[in-house]
Formats: sequence, structure tokens, C-alpha cells
Amino acid sequence: MSVLQSILLVTALAGTASVLVAASCSLAMLSKMVNNMVSLSVGILLATALLHSLPEAFSMKGTSPQLLFTTLLAGLLGFFLLEKISLLRHDHHHEGDGHHHHHGHDAENAGRSGWMILVGDGIHNFVDGILIAAAFMADYQVGFFTAIAIIAHEIPQEIGDFIILLNAGFSRTRALFYNFICGLSAVVGGVLAYFFLERAHAVMPYLLVIASSSFIYIAVSDLIPQMHRRPHWAESLRQTVLIACGVGVVVLLSFLR
Repeated sequence: MSVLQSILLVTALAGTASVLVAASCSLAMLSKMVNNMVSLSVGILLATALLHSLPEAFSMKGTSPQLLFTTLLAGLLGFFLLEKISLLRHDHHHEGDGHHHHHGHDAENAGRSGWMILVGDGIHNFVDGILIAAAFMADYQVGFFTAIAIIAHEIPQEIGDFIILLNAGFSRTRALFYNFICGLSAVVGGVLAYFFLERAHAVMPYLLVIASSSFIYIAVSDLIPQMHRRPHWAESLRQTVLIACGVGVVVLLSFLR
């Protein structure tokens, strides 16, 4: 299978796997699945970033370790700022909060928040496609693990977005359809990156570092705080086991490769 074919297949899977999962499960099952997937994703994301993507980036010829670390720092801060912008745009108004709005105001806001989720998700998937393409063009194994990491964190994220869309007034069919369309933006990003990066190999290590900063930031800033909201010792033990399983999956697959 050629690199381009691999990129097409993996970006399509990364963009649509979570939609297929959401389509086949009840809401109660989805909620339970999200909790387990969050813990598993932490292990997969951190292991992929620290054991594969970063070592591959630093091993490429002609790269400056100082510049790569600078890129890692910039990536972490950049994702922090992007998340800040997203949070600032979020509308926290609720019915009965003392603010005077016309009847139906909250339904309208819910609909707008649904469309904002879709726009943000489409951009996010487009960037994921670029990162997958860069990883495959740098090294097939790194591309494979990058794809696994992206799919692992996309499943709980997309399921969460799906639930938000339902709460925003979208029908189940409509929410799945729009999520599927947004997922295909990963394919567009992957294909465009393939033809661009063919002529710009020098940027590949920096894209791998940006991908790593994305994985580390998502795990440490978004997913782990969610896990701390369930502090019971039995739940904490299960979270630890699932994180270890995520790391183990990456390590095991690297030996089987």
C-alpha cells in the first residue's frame, strides 16, 4: 500500500470511526464508554508522543534540538491559547439565572453552540489529517501510532460532541450526518498535506513535534482533569489500569511491528 493510500485510509477511519461508534450505541452506553476511553486515551496519547513521535523528530538529520524544544513549547502554549479562545466564546447562560431574555433564547443559543461545535470539530479534524500525513511521510510506524493516538482521543471527543448536538436540538440522524461530514475534513487535510509535504521534507520533524505537543496537552490539560472529577479509590484504580493498558498497547504494537 502506498503512502497516499495509507493516508487516505487512516484519515477516513480517524474522521469517521467515532461517528460509527456513536451511531451503534445507546446514549447510556456512550456515556459509560466515554469514561473508559478517556483513561485509555491518556496512556495512548502520552506513549505515542514520548516514545514515538518525539524520538523520530529528534532523530531526523539537519534538525536543531533547541529549535525542536522551542517548537514543543510553542505548541503547548498555542493549544492553551486556542482552548482559551474556545472557552471565552462559550455561552454559559442558563434559564432562570436572572438575565432577561425573550422566550426561546436558550433554544436559539443551544442551536448556535451546536454549529460552533461542528465548525471547531471540522477544523480540528482537518489539522489531524495534516498531522497523520506528516507522520506517515516521516516514517510508516510513526504514522501508524499517530493514527492510533488520534483515533483513541477522537472517539470520546466526538461522542461528547454528538451528545452536545443532541442537547442543542439536532435529531440523532442529523447530528450523525454533520459529524460524519466534519470527520471527512481529516481526509482533505491529509491529502493536501501529502502533496505539500512532498516538497517540504524539512518541516516534517516540526510537524511531528506539534503533533506531540497536541497529544501531551490533550492528555494533561483536558483528559486527566476529567479523571480527577471521579476520585473514588476504585475508580482511580480502574483509571490507572486503563492508562497502563494504553501505554502497553503502544509498546506491544511497536514490538510486533
